[in-house]
Amino acid sequence: MERGMNERIKKLRTQSVNTVPHIYMERAKLMTEAYKKYEGSVSIPEMRALAFKYFMENKTLCINDGELIVGEKGDGPQAAPTFPELCCHTLEDMHIMNDRELICFKVNEEDLITQEEEIIPYWKKRSIRNKIINAMSDKWKSCYESGIFTEFMEQRGPGHTVGSENIYKKGFLDYKNEIKEAICKLDFLNDKEAFSKREQLNAMSISCDAIMILGDRYAKYARKLASRETDERRKKELLQIAENCEVVPAHAPRTYWQAIQMYWFVHLGVTTELNPWDAYSPGRLDQHLNPFYERDAEEGFLDEDKAKELLECLWIKFNNQPSPPKVGVTLKESGTYTDFANINTGGITPEGQDGVNDISYLILDCMDEMQLLQPSSNVQISKKTPKRFLKRACEISREGWGQPAFYNTEAIVQELLNAGKSIEDARRGGTSGCVETGAFGNEAYILTGYFNLPKILELTLFNGYDKVSGKQLGLELGYARDFKNYEELFNAYKKQIEYFADIKIEGSNIIEKIYADYMPAPFLSIITNDCIRKGKDYNAGGARYNTNYIQGVGIGTITDSLAAIKYNVYDKKKFTMGKLIEAIENNFKGNEIIANLVRNKTPKYGNDDDYADEIMTSVFDAYNKIITGRPNVKGGCYRINMLPTTCHVYFGEVMIASPNGRLAHKPVSEGISPEKGADTNGPTAVIKSASKMDHLRTGGTLLNQKFTPSVVAGEEGLDHMANLVRAYFNMDGHHIQFNVIDRETLIEAQKHPEDYKDLIVRVAGYSDHFRNLSKELQDEIINRTEQRFN
Repeated sequence: MERGMNERIKKLRTQSVNTVPHIYMERAKLMTEAYKKYEGSVSIPEMRALAFKYFMENKTLCINDGELIVGEKGDGPQAAPTFPELCCHTLEDMHIMNDRELICFKVNEEDLITQEEEIIPYWKKRSIRNKIINAMSDKWKSCYESGIFTEFMEQRGPGHTVGSENIYKKGFLDYKNEIKEAICKLDFLNDKEAFSKREQLNAMSISCDAIMILGDRYAKYARKLASRETDERRKKELLQIAENCEVVPAHAPRTYWQAIQMYWFVHLGVTTELNPWDAYSPGRLDQHLNPFYERDAEEGFLDEDKAKELLECLWIKFNNQPSPPKVGVTLKESGTYTDFANINTGGITPEGQDGVNDISYLILDCMDEMQLLQPSSNVQISKKTPKRFLKRACEISREGWGQPAFYNTEAIVQELLNAGKSIEDARRGGTSGCVETGAFGNEAYILTGYFNLPKILELTLFNGYDKVSGKQLGLELGYARDFKNYEELFNAYKKQIEYFADIKIEGSNIIEKIYADYMPAPFLSIITNDCIRKGKDYNAGGARYNTNYIQGVGIGTITDSLAAIKYNVYDKKKFTMGKLIEAIENNFKGNEIIANLVRNKTPKYGNDDDYADEIMTSVFDAYNKIITGRPNVKGGCYRINMLPTTCHVYFGEVMIASPNGRLAHKPVSEGISPEKGADTNGPTAVIKSASKMDHLRTGGTLLNQKFTPSVVAGEEGLDHMANLVRAYFNMDGHHIQFNVIDRETLIEAQKHPEDYKDLIVRVAGYSDHFRNLSKELQDEIINRTEQRFN
């Protein structure tokens, strides 16, 4: 089905969707040339900036036929640059990326030769990935290899940052002047860091030049294309594109069209400099664009259709940029092309008023019409949000392709306040990536990796020994058979969490220091508030706020597993711990009675049952207490959030069976959602259970719900859906999202993917084509409980 408001958009969307993702080697070649040219003659920050500038001076430009917003990371749609300074792929990696069935990136023979002869010889020992692996302890490596935790920065740079409104108020000439003033104010007599600050500021200044060079090159290129164009309408568009690129990014945008182009140049700059996990996001796009829209409409040269067309062009630009190629564990924790540029719509203004405006509704219409995987789109719902806006968002969600997700504005603001942000910065904040909360434009809030909560219970049951890897990974605190009561078991579990958290955070602190020293991000630092004032890089504590997150995974599985033990072994004494361990080790074969008891006759999280829910809160409280508040090396602290991307599948792969009846190597629960099939009392019971977690002490939680289309059909179904969102948010829930599809359709799509090429589902904090998911992940989504309103 062709989607889009007109022929231009339909053509561009078709190109974006049908182009096969492929490796783009030009960045790797140009960065290698630049490093060889500058390495050793300038400081590391200045070398990073000069390499960035060299790339912007020499990269191949692309203006796709008919597009109105210009700029690609590569040489066209679906071109994926590599970042050898972070992760120097082996030839085996390149072959795997080309040959794998899912999330492949095509690699041609010339690319392989370039990688072998130019890239690997220079970068193999210089890459950050190499430095990280060499710097980690044997304990860290064993835990990482065994699936206790993952590490985001092993193949990608620190990310999770979102644009502030400042890029709509000033151009990079203005930033360059700010940097010049900051250099003039350096005190070399009394500030021992003055010299390093000057290096950082010099790098930022060079990076300003780099992005302005890109804009100037695009202006000239658009004029060149216009001079050859025979279609008068397209010629006029190309000349306007050239005029836009002569204004932005050097100067502040003056029009709605220029404001969108300004953002896109900034997005390209951030995601070209490094491959941040996740992609840079526009944040509160409706609030940023609305003043330009109102001014242009009043002056008579912009109407609603043109404004929407430009938004749809922006949507295509996002979708043209696949997530950077990943291999190994890093692919398993995020097995998707989606790069998580997450647009927040609605919420409140910095003054605390209703933030919904004309652009908010245009964005809803745009996402509905385009139905693209990228950008990820969400709506912030505050107590001041009009019912019309909420219902329109629900109307789109029930179409069954997983967007938009719903976020609680009051919860987001309170989470940020609890983390020490000012009320002004909190109100400007929101969510990015999957569900993660941050103070937009003011904060480096970096996800460091996933933490396997159910796996740690598994080790606790076997005296710290990992039955899968055959290694003694944890503390030797005794075997499950010897624990006299539930409290002894749970205390041992908490000690193991703390032990593995120590290993994870020790490693993360080293990795953070490696990035600060060897991989500064001067361009990102320019547009992150306070980096210029401090003379510090984004990766070294330059942002106003600096937070590291560790994501807890499997709260449903760990809750039901502990409930199975407490209820059946210690409270009701239905069987002994020895019998349960035997059943687990046998994957419940020959232990059908125990399997039935733990699966069907035990209190479960997700049913508003205090017995299970109190266990959930005790696990959450322990995990939160162990991690939150620990200092990081950038002057901030560690916090937690609860989300999985696709890591719940990987974490299940490295586990034997669980006490709740989950079979060996099957996925654990995702987000804060209940275990598949455990939530039998309807959606209201689910949100009541989930709300017992203190979301306001986190940096984000993720709750998936699944409905069949008939359940949310008609005006009554729409009202039920909207009321469920409101009810959950009134209980301080952070986030909720919906899959609206029936089980039979998913089963057919699994059997006959060729007949369901356009089927999109909600996975975790993102949507993806069902055909692009592994069978394990497809099965996990198929088996999620189909809820209905009583």
